[in-house]
Amino acid sequence: QLILFFLVSTTFAIVPGIKLNLPQSHTAEGTSLQGITITADKSGVLFFNDKEVSMTTLGDELVSYDTGDTKKDEFPVSLEADSEVTNGTIVKIFDVIRESGYCVINLRTTSEK
Repeated sequence: QLILFFLVSTTFAIVPGIKLNLPQSHTAEGTSLQGITITADKSGVLFFNDKEVSMTTLGDELVSYDTGDTKKDEFPVSLEADSEVTNGTIVKIFDVIRESGYCVINLRTTSEK
């Protein structure tokens, strides 16, 4: 019964099948993977959840995303960017996210060992 309980109550995150080298942080904390995940790899490819997008179509995807009963300014967005993605690219992604009405943005990192 315990096994069935865990199988039924477990949620699975939708993440694209790309390998990232996330930056390390000694203050990294675990966060929920609920919400939207935007992924940027070092070659410049962007994903909106599991869908490949460009910088110009990212805003359209964010605006048209159904957040249910949660207001956009309270809906979580996780940004996971390879450690080699430039600061300028991350700032552009942040601008698109904020212009689309989202305010809760998490940067994904890994814990330093």
